[in-house]
Amino acid sequence: MNWIGFLGMYIVTWAICLFVVLPFGVRNQVDEGEHVMGTERGAPVSFTIWKKLLANTALSLVVVGLIVWGASSPVLQRYWH
Repeated sequence: MNWIGFLGMYIVTWAICLFVVLPFGVRNQVDEGEHVMGTERGAPVSFTIWKKLLANTALSLVVVGLIVWGASSPVLQRYWH
């Protein structure tokens, strides 16, 4: 696999994994008991995107690594053919 194919697969995997990582650790205003008038009660109290982006990057590297390993494994290649 060339590096452009690997990069494309990583970008797509990163975007899909982002939807998995985003909901973890979110505390909304109802959970905290601090409702600010004029805002949605389900809005998050603090939005920590940097930790989520770092976790998403690590998860994506693991997933892409498993995909590349699976695609290059001789045992799986015999199974698919």
